[in-house]
Amino acid sequence: MLFKSLLTSLLLCTAAVNSAPIQKRIAQTIVESTTAWVQACTAAGGAEKCQPVSQTAFMSLLAAGDKCDQQNAADAMIDLAKQLNNDAEMIRLAQIFVQQPRNAPDSLQVPYCQKAPKNAELNGLFHCQFAGSKFPTFSGDQTGNLPLGVTAVNPAGSCPAKTDGPVPDGEQLATLVKDPGVPSASGDSGNNTTTGSDNDSGSDDNSTDDGDDDEDSGATGGDSGDDDTDSCSDGGSVSSSTPASPSGSTSVPADNKGSGSNNSGSSFKLTNGQDAQKLNAQFATLSATGSCTEGDQACVSGGFAQCVGGKFVIAQCSGGTQCFALPLVNKAGTSLSCTTQADAQSRIEATGATGGITGA
Repeated sequence: MLFKSLLTSLLLCTAAVNSAPIQKRIAQTIVESTTAWVQACTAAGGAEKCQPVSQTAFMSLLAAGDKCDQQNAADAMIDLAKQLNNDAEMIRLAQIFVQQPRNAPDSLQVPYCQKAPKNAELNGLFHCQFAGSKFPTFSGDQTGNLPLGVTAVNPAGSCPAKTDGPVPDGEQLATLVKDPGVPSASGDSGNNTTTGSDNDSGSDDNSTDDGDDDEDSGATGGDSGDDDTDSCSDGGSVSSSTPASPSGSTSVPADNKGSGSNNSGSSFKLTNGQDAQKLNAQFATLSATGSCTEGDQACVSGGFAQCVGGKFVIAQCSGGTQCFALPLVNKAGTSLSCTTQADAQSRIEATGATGGITGA
């Protein structure tokens, strides 16, 4: 079976560091973040325009994306709302969406966007963090440790819609709050201390989100033995490992923990390598236009693919990498990861499996 995603904040692409400790990732079912917005959009007459905007939005919650992808997606949600008679419900839900926590493959806080939104309705809004984050540490280049125009986030992990603290791991903010906590004209956003103008265009902090890529698509390197890993592109999160023995299906259950028959000592390593080969061989037969089962994920056309509405939505890996099934290192199972072909082959061969990436 291919690796079925929880559609939680996709994706894996971990940096291969042999000495690195096993880390716990924080993920979510990302498609749930825009479900209510799609319903509101459909009710407002958005028809076929709703789903593409929704897909781009929930994919932005994956860890490998740019710091401002989520805000850009929320801007697109509001743009469409304005086309539909300024639909207030769509705008409210977009304001909550932009504050939804993003996946955290290393359990560190996710950096904040450093540019102003297009739409004034998003001024002063920024994402919450998940409660399981390692406060006060941030991923990446440390240039997005505070939201634009904010001097302190108090309490840590909070956001204007949820000023009492971070969001419980994996939960959707839209199920916890109704009020998006839109800041007043003075820039006050609850317990968060602001300074300056929220509309400062500043510099776009989009260029180097180094630490945010290590388990989602787009990062180089591979799985370093993490228990929970995302699929290969920042398009949705996947939790845990692939099943140890795919059975020819084109669906990949992401929440399976491996076959368990070879789950002690190093005996599972060869099985993991062979299972990764089987998955890669199956992935090679898939196409972007093929049908799929809702929630499934796979590597399709070199990118991480997630099945939405019976069709694969593909998020391409970063330059020079592509999506592969890789063997886990510290337990039975496989994961999907964005890495180079040479790295994928090397890691499969390290298990003792022969025949290259697909076992041909």
